[in-house]
Amino acid sequence: MPDMTTTPDDEAECPGYSETMTRTPDTALKARRLARKALCAWDMDDAWDGAALLLTELVANAVRHASGERVRIIINRRDKDRVYVAVVDRDPRHLPELREAGAEEPGGRGLALVEEMADRWGYDLMGSGLRPWGKRVWAEMKVTR
Repeated sequence: MPDMTTTPDDEAECPGYSETMTRTPDTALKARRLARKALCAWDMDDAWDGAALLLTELVANAVRHASGERVRIIINRRDKDRVYVAVVDRDPRHLPELREAGAEEPGGRGLALVEEMADRWGYDLMGSGLRPWGKRVWAEMKVTR
């Protein structure tokens, strides 16, 4: 059974959503469902396509490049018009890197899509000191109503 929590976001006075999921290709679909639930609760249905695309790409990178059995999906409302999505994994060694994919390469365009869709994106190492235990890759987008 997945571990799902909702936590109040003091700034926006809306609950944040997060869920621990197995790190498989099916995780992207489950993450999109969680985003749908959050955005509907916040009456931000129009933002679902963008948030779903961002989460799909972040999850795909975690499935392809990270290690460990699970990832944590996070969806927060940073402000009345900002949505934050993130994927936490336990692999601090493989950091996201924006690159230009060759015309014949079948992949390598996910972060370019994130760069285009998000107002800002990045990653944070998790843990303290010289031995981080993982990373959080995140994206934030402005929602126009």
